[in-house]
Amino acid sequence: MHLHDVWFVLIAVLWTGYFFLEGFDFGVGILTGLLARDRTERRLLINTIGPVWDGNEVWLLTAGGATFAAFPDWYATLFSGFYIPLLIILVCLIVRGVGFEYRAKRPDERWQRNWEHALFWTSLVPAVLWGVAFANIVHGVKIDATKNYVGGFWDLFNGYALLGGLVTLTLFTFHGAVFVSLKTVGPIRERARAMATRVGLVAAAAAAAFLIWTQVHTGDGWSLLALVVAVAALVAAIGANLAGREGWAFACSGVTIAATVAMLFLSLFPDVMPSTLSGDWSLTVGNASATPYTLRIMTWCAGIATPLVLLYQGWTYWVFRKRIGTQHIAEGAH
Repeated sequence: MHLHDVWFVLIAVLWTGYFFLEGFDFGVGILTGLLARDRTERRLLINTIGPVWDGNEVWLLTAGGATFAAFPDWYATLFSGFYIPLLIILVCLIVRGVGFEYRAKRPDERWQRNWEHALFWTSLVPAVLWGVAFANIVHGVKIDATKNYVGGFWDLFNGYALLGGLVTLTLFTFHGAVFVSLKTVGPIRERARAMATRVGLVAAAAAAAFLIWTQVHTGDGWSLLALVVAVAALVAAIGANLAGREGWAFACSGVTIAATVAMLFLSLFPDVMPSTLSGDWSLTVGNASATPYTLRIMTWCAGIATPLVLLYQGWTYWVFRKRIGTQHIAEGAH
């Protein structure tokens, strides 16, 4: 296996980690507008991810940085061709981060409500657009002989891509609802379980359609295996949620996201960005990669730094592992 193949796998792992962690993060943000009934419950939901949301976004920075260094042509074509959707995601992430920090700066209800609306929309929009972006990467876009994207903005919003956006939106919301039921006590925990069941059924239907479409279009034996794992894990997550086994439900929903990302990357390989104009113009792990020397340096750095980062982030989740409820928010704490 060549180093550019190894880094293709590592980038897939980084995106898997990002969608697993930021997935429930986005889901909780969406649930602040769907599940919470008052200011205290909205604050409770925000507190479930308060200690970890910024650490979750580090996976995105690492995935983007690794793509830039390991596959510069892929990075250049992707970020220039998908400039507007990725810019919208970036603006949402910036506003979302400000919302987490600024919401409690003033006790005024209107001030806090406006930031809560911002948190809802800046969680929902990226949850959709990430699915749209990755669906287009797998399905292929208009890339010419000079490795430039020559399509338009609205070309990115085709039927397959919109279905991909629906899948990530519903999967992340389901993942977030299961996380809330795992992290809270009281009535909101029960409502989160009920919400997870409803959203999970929609996610199962959308994911099955999207993954089967992907398999028919570009799949092989390995991607079919990932498809089976994804669907089975989602069914198991819904069943565990109905049985009140929240830990198992969260683990299975995480496996669903991991298997879905794995299927997309397995369907994509050895391309990194297929061209719909000519197969000869597609970006591959070979023609889009950096030099072997660069990849060797990156491999050594990743081998040293990655275990330390994983240990630190795992320790953070361990410290903040206990359940919380509205009773833990003092009267007038807003």
